[in-house]
Amino acid sequence: MEVKTKITTHQNFKVSRNTKIKKIISRITLIFGLVVLISAFFNISSVLAANLYFSPSSGSYNVGNTISVGIYVSSNDQAMNAGSGIVSFPTDKLEVVSISKSGSIVSLWMQEPSYSNSSGTVKFEGIVLTPGYTGSAGKMISITFRAKAVGTATLNFSSSSVLANDGLGTNILGSASGASFNINIRAIVPPPVVPPPTAVSKVPAGPGIISLTHPDSDSWYANQDIELKWLISDDINAVRLLVSREAEEIPTVNYIPPIDSKEIMALDDGVWYFHNRLRNAYGWGETSHFRFQIDTQNPKHFKITKLESDDLTEPRVKFDFDALDEISGISHYDIQIDDNEVEKWIANPKYSYETPVLGPGDHSLVVKAVDKAGNYLTDLIEFNILPLDTPIITQYPSDLQSGDIITIRGLSYPNSQINLWLQRENDDSKVYTTITNNSGEFIIILEEKLSKGIYKIWNEVIDERGAKSMPSEQMSILVRQSEFWRIGSMAISILAIVIPLIALVFLLVFMLLFITRKLKSIKIRVNEEAREAEQVLHKEFNVLRREVRKQIRLVEKISIGRGLTSEEEKNMLKLKKELNAAEKRVEKEIRDIQKQVR
Repeated sequence: MEVKTKITTHQNFKVSRNTKIKKIISRITLIFGLVVLISAFFNISSVLAANLYFSPSSGSYNVGNTISVGIYVSSNDQAMNAGSGIVSFPTDKLEVVSISKSGSIVSLWMQEPSYSNSSGTVKFEGIVLTPGYTGSAGKMISITFRAKAVGTATLNFSSSSVLANDGLGTNILGSASGASFNINIRAIVPPPVVPPPTAVSKVPAGPGIISLTHPDSDSWYANQDIELKWLISDDINAVRLLVSREAEEIPTVNYIPPIDSKEIMALDDGVWYFHNRLRNAYGWGETSHFRFQIDTQNPKHFKITKLESDDLTEPRVKFDFDALDEISGISHYDIQIDDNEVEKWIANPKYSYETPVLGPGDHSLVVKAVDKAGNYLTDLIEFNILPLDTPIITQYPSDLQSGDIITIRGLSYPNSQINLWLQRENDDSKVYTTITNNSGEFIIILEEKLSKGIYKIWNEVIDERGAKSMPSEQMSILVRQSEFWRIGSMAISILAIVIPLIALVFLLVFMLLFITRKLKSIKIRVNEEAREAEQVLHKEFNVLRREVRKQIRLVEKISIGRGLTSEEEKNMLKLKKELNAAEKRVEKEIRDIQKQVR
């Protein structure tokens, strides 16, 4: 019985201990889950760090009043470099009068701010150049509305985004707050029962003052001479003017007859106020005040300092700009690297200027520190970026036949881009790209069939940061013709010589046969002509002989009666002799012709 009691007690203890362990595990699981949720919440909050809001976001206005509302961005934890949005407003309560970009942090507008009173929308989309904007009150644009009707006018963002300056375009917009305005009917106050207005109530109102040289009171100008204008009616008989440093002051300098413009020359730098008051027959009216700002001095000092880096191959170099302008303040920096285009950079106290990715070698940085009036001070600094080590080609064919596939192997930095150039003699080069593996090895297979010739190859490496090496030394590859094409070319070369020779022989044989045949034909014709000439000659000589002999016999008959003189007898014998000799010579020439023809 005692043993059973002990066993039961031990079992109860085990059950109790298991229950406690399960409770502890469940509590730990719950705590871990809460930690994960809290961590996720803070991660989300840290990513979605920006807000868009209206300022003012509320207020009461009468019908006919104008309402000036600014759109601001708050991004305290992370720099932003782009913002966009579409603002919706009730068209029955409000209408847009104008949109202003004055004082905006936006450097480049992708879409100029625009509005549509028919659809009730205002659109904007702009970029804040690197390093972006960090702060709680970055002004995007200002919108001026006119109140149209009684009621509540609500402004909302129908779409919006704020992008981080992280190179990825991450949307870090956490919220986009709206605004609400009460529009009341304009109070109609019955005119008081008072005596007719005195002359005091008819004094002129303060004149509207404009300046052609310094039109914007919020801007600074590097012009010490200001030109001011205002309108005066026919009833104005005097003007009082004053230029001072005080915002509210009564003018004291009289101009009679009145003038409607004034030029003030050679003013000192700083903030000035122009005060103007008109007088008519009833007395002096209200005073108008016009502010203008002058800064003709360059910034007091400016110096560029290169921030040191442990890695001298870093392709992005950082610089600090130390500039001071005591009057209007520094507006921005105009930056030019080497011969590239000038970049406008608005300084941010939290960030240093960082160059884009640059290649290895010597570089120059020229910067103008520009104040708000356009005055500037220039500084220059030269710096050098060291190249990465050139990739090593460990295997490549130096001699191969046309049509072969080229395989090139090498070694460089891990996970980096290799650019390989191939150039045949004076042809344009071709580039082939690959990525090294985790060990830095790479292989490039050129499946393009190369024609014969001498080729040059060289390469470079670009790592994940964009840092580059210098181009490697050029190596030569000799591409020969394949054996088949070489034998074929040799055969073609031989045939190119033999075929013309054979054709020439055939031509010579043909010409020989032609000439032989032609000569034979000529020979036959000559023989025929010779025979005909011989026959004609014999015939003619026979005729001639008969005639001559007939004449000789006639002479002989005559000579029987009287006898021939010795001279006549001598001529007779000579004629016979010459006749026989001529016949023999002609016969000899004919025989010689026949002999030559044979």
